[in-house]
Amino acid sequence: MPKEFSALVVNKTEESFSVNIESLSFNDLPDGDVTIRVHYSSVNYKDGLASTPNGKIVQRYPFVPGIDLAGTVISSKDSRYKEGDEVIVTSYELGVSHYGGYSEYARVPGDWIVPLPDNLTLKEAMIFGTAGFTAALSIHQLEKNGLTPEKGPVLVTGATGGVGSMAVLMLAKRNYQVTASTGKESEYDYLKQLGAQEVISREDVTPEKIRPLGKENWAGAVDPVGGKTLAAILSNTKYGGSVAVSGLTGGAEVPTTVFPFILRGVNVLGIDSVYCPKDLREALWNQMATDLKPDGLETIINEVSLRELPQTLTNILQGKVRGRTVVNMLDLQQ
Repeated sequence: MPKEFSALVVNKTEESFSVNIESLSFNDLPDGDVTIRVHYSSVNYKDGLASTPNGKIVQRYPFVPGIDLAGTVISSKDSRYKEGDEVIVTSYELGVSHYGGYSEYARVPGDWIVPLPDNLTLKEAMIFGTAGFTAALSIHQLEKNGLTPEKGPVLVTGATGGVGSMAVLMLAKRNYQVTASTGKESEYDYLKQLGAQEVISREDVTPEKIRPLGKENWAGAVDPVGGKTLAAILSNTKYGGSVAVSGLTGGAEVPTTVFPFILRGVNVLGIDSVYCPKDLREALWNQMATDLKPDGLETIINEVSLRELPQTLTNILQGKVRGRTVVNMLDLQQ
């Protein structure tokens, strides 16, 4: 093992804030049972926030962000894992209060680890990442609450983002009639390539005035947006339908009424990918390697090196990133 390795480090003092590629040693890594050579990480909106001084993600500095990683075990105190095992780590405190995936090496608790499933490469695991896992968990909860392809169209909001893109791919793979919503007219063809049968504008979903009850358009929805968008979806969800909510890029306040719930039996399903139980987490990753693995997985990938990462983190906060961005930690472009 090398004495030093590269990582993206954010630091904040009373006078300044910085995002730099720096050299770390193994003594800099936090406590954990398993040390991993990171092959790939990915870029999520939360990672973008972690790279800003007021993102309210990082709790103490200096810090290594990155809420996803996939790599190979190089040492382990946990009997479940041995040197050479290929593994995935997402969620929990990774990249929030525990050094994350934007580092050549990481050390984590064994309970955070998911063994890489058969039929999935480390790179593919990070094309999925937290965004793909969140989409898979959303679909799992929707189907658990009765959603089937025969019940009608399923809406995906924020469809060019990570969760949205993955949800469109996965739902199409499972033969759902997918309606994708985006604020970017230039991306309509992209979303149809992913498998959306219909693409509509953000304004079509969220009009200026939201009625307490509108037309029954959607059998279900995957919504990583929240806010007024969620209120509008609830108003237009079919009787007994469900909406899986996983984000708040549209705001935390939801200006709705009780009518969708008491007159149509609509369900709001909260999607928490961070502390999802380990047995369900592993089961979903195995599904993502089989019946939830879309044919067009490579169509949504943008690959960057660690050196290119700071600009990419800025881009995702500015809405300039679509699909999934994978960070190749084996190509540092030094």
